[in-house]
Amino acid sequence: MYLLGEQPAYADALINRLQNIPARLLEGLSPCGLALEVPAVDDLAAILPGDQLFLLDSGLLHGCIDERALFYLHEGDLVGLRQDAELPHCRLRSDGPLSLMPYLRTEVFQHIYADPERSELFLQYLGGQASLLSDAVARLKQPEFRSTHGFQRVARGEVLIQQGDEADHVFVIIEGHAEAFVDGHKVGDVPKDEIFGAMAVFTGERRNASVITSEPSTVILIPKDQFLSLTQSNPKVAHSLIESMARRIGLLNKQITHLSAAKISG
Repeated sequence: MYLLGEQPAYADALINRLQNIPARLLEGLSPCGLALEVPAVDDLAAILPGDQLFLLDSGLLHGCIDERALFYLHEGDLVGLRQDAELPHCRLRSDGPLSLMPYLRTEVFQHIYADPERSELFLQYLGGQASLLSDAVARLKQPEFRSTHGFQRVARGEVLIQQGDEADHVFVIIEGHAEAFVDGHKVGDVPKDEIFGAMAVFTGERRNASVITSEPSTVILIPKDQFLSLTQSNPKVAHSLIESMARRIGLLNKQITHLSAAKISG
C-alpha cells in the first residue's frame, strides 16, 4: 500500500517494510489456480470470488473511500482481506490491466496461524495498514480537527504509557526503542514492531506498567475502539495476539522475580 500525495518519511519506512510481508506470509503455499487477468475495472471487489485472497502480481489499484482516492495498491500487496459489511466501503479501481494470483482464504489463514512467526507478521501487516489509512484520513482534515492517533515522532524520555492510567490505545514502535517500568524499576525492553499495551485494552484494567522511550522514536498509536474492532472481526488475530502477550508476561514475570531476589539479597 502507498499513500497518495506527500507523506512523512516514517510512513515511507513503514510502507517499504509492509510491502515485503505478503510474500513471506504466503511462502510455501501454492496458488489455487492460474493468475486472474483483469482489464481496467471500476470496482474490483464486485467481480472477485469471496472465498479467495489475491497477491497483486502486476498492475496498480486505486483505493477510494466515499469516492475519495486515498491510497493505491502495488505489486506484492494482498487483495481481498476486507469482507466485513460493517466497514466503510472501499472501492478498488484500476485504469489498466491487472494480474492477480489466487489463494483460498481458508488455506491462507490456516497457513498463517500454523506458524507463530507468520502470525506475528500478519498482525504487523494489519496494524500497519490500519495506521497508514488513519494517517491518510487525518492529513485530509484541517489541523485543528486532526486526531492525535496514528504516527507520532517522540523524543527520548517520552512516556508512551503511564502506570495506573486507563487504557485508551495500543501502540507499535516503528523506529527507536522504549523500556517498561513497574513502580520505577525497569522490567524489560519493548520490542520493535510488536503491538504493545493490548492487555489492559482487552481487560479494561488500568495500566500495570509504564513505557518510556530511551531514544527518539516513531510510534503508531491505534485507538482502543479501532483495535478491538479488528480483533472482534477476526478472532484468529486475537488468539495470536494473546499467545504473544502470554510469552511476554512469562518474560516479565521472570525479570520481576529476579529483581525481587536481588532486592532481598541486597
